[in-house]
Amino acid sequence: MKTKNIWLIYFMLALATSTWGSAFIAGKIAVESFEPATVAFFRFFGAAILLVPLMLYLEKDIPKPTKKDWFLFAMLGLTGIALYNIFFFIASKHAPVIKSSLFIASNPILIILLSAIFLKEKISRNQVFGLILAMLGVAFIITNGHLEVFITMAFEPIDVILLGAVICWALYSVIGRVVLKKFSSIVSTTYAVVFGTVFLLPFAMMETSFSDFTSSTSSAWLAIAHMSVFVTVVSFIMYYYGIQQIGAAKASIFINFMPISAVIMASVFLDEALTLPHLIGALCVLGGVTLSTYKRPAKKAKINEVKKLA
Repeated sequence: MKTKNIWLIYFMLALATSTWGSAFIAGKIAVESFEPATVAFFRFFGAAILLVPLMLYLEKDIPKPTKKDWFLFAMLGLTGIALYNIFFFIASKHAPVIKSSLFIASNPILIILLSAIFLKEKISRNQVFGLILAMLGVAFIITNGHLEVFITMAFEPIDVILLGAVICWALYSVIGRVVLKKFSSIVSTTYAVVFGTVFLLPFAMMETSFSDFTSSTSSAWLAIAHMSVFVTVVSFIMYYYGIQQIGAAKASIFINFMPISAVIMASVFLDEALTLPHLIGALCVLGGVTLSTYKRPAKKAKINEVKKLA
C-alpha cells in the first residue's frame, strides 16, 4: 500500500473514532428524554433510512449473501449495534464517566487478543508498546492525572454492563474483519445497522410510552440525529474501511482518540475544564498510535537509496 494512501486511512480512522467521542455528550442529552434502548433504536433507525438507499446507489455489484453471510450480518447487528449501544446508553445514564471511559478505552486490548487468536493477525512489538503508551494517555485523560483513582474503584453491578459493552465491540470488530473479506464497508455497515435496528425494536417498544414523545426536547432529537448521521453512518463506514485495509488489531488502536475528543468537546459544550494532564494524556495517545502504526522501511529500499546516492 502506498504511503500516501496509508496516511489517508490513518486520518479516516482518527476522524471516525474522534467523532465517536461526541456520542458521550449526545447520549447524555438524549437519555434525558428517552430510555437507553429507545435512544439506540432511533439512532440506528435513522441511520438505516440513510444507509439503505446510499448502499443501493453506490454499490452496483453486491455479492449475494449466503446463509453464513446472513448469520454474520446478524451477529454484527446483535453485538456492535443492539447490545453494545444498549450497554453504552445505560452506562451513559448510570455509570460514572471515569469508570465508563476506562472500560471503553480498554477495547483495543481485547480486539488485539481476539484478532491474534481467531484471525491469526500478527501483533508487532510496536503495537504492544504503542498500546501501552496510548492506554497510559487515556488513563491520564480520564483521571485528570490522578492515577490512584483506579486503585480506589470498587466493583459495582454497572461494571458487568460496561464489560458487556467492551466484549460486544471487540466481537463486532473481529467479525467485521471476516465479513469485509467479501463485502465493502458500506454494505457491511448497512446490513449490520438494519439487523441491529430490528433487534432493538422490541426493547424500544417495551420501555417507551406516549408521554416520552410529548415530553421529549428538541435537543434530544438533535442529539439522536447527530448520532444517526455522523457517529453512525459516516464514522462506521470509515472505521470499517480502515479495518478492511489495515486489519482489526491495528485499526483498534485508533479507538484511543475517542476519550480525547470526548474531553475536548466536554470542555467546549459542557464548560468542563481542559487541564494539563488532559494535554499530556493526548500526547501519549498520539505517540502510542504513531508507534503502533509505524513501519520501518524495508532493508532493500534502504540499499537502493544508498546505491542511488553512490
